[in-house]
Order: sequence, then structure tokens, then C-alpha cells
Amino acid sequence: MELVSLTDAQKKSRRGRNIALGVVLFGLVAVFYVVTLIKFSSGMVQ
Repeated sequence: MELVSLTDAQKKSRRGRNIALGVVLFGLVAVFYVVTLIKFSSGMVQ
């Protein structure tokens, strides 16, 4: 089994992509949460 060693630039690039992906996923979760709260709260008023 061969292990691939990454250069520092590749590690930095991978970390940046991981952080960006995490931020996007968190943003989507937040949007769905807010939309759900709005739907439930408007449904309870009527």
C-alpha cells in the first residue's frame, strides 16, 4: 500500500475547501431551520 504525501500547498488548498464546504452546509441548515420556523409560526396563527 502506497501512501501519497501532500505538499503544503495541497494541504492548505484542501483545508480551504473543507472550511468552505462546512460553511455552505451550515448555511443550508440555517436556511432550512429558519424556513421551517416561519412555516410553523405562520401556520399556528391561523
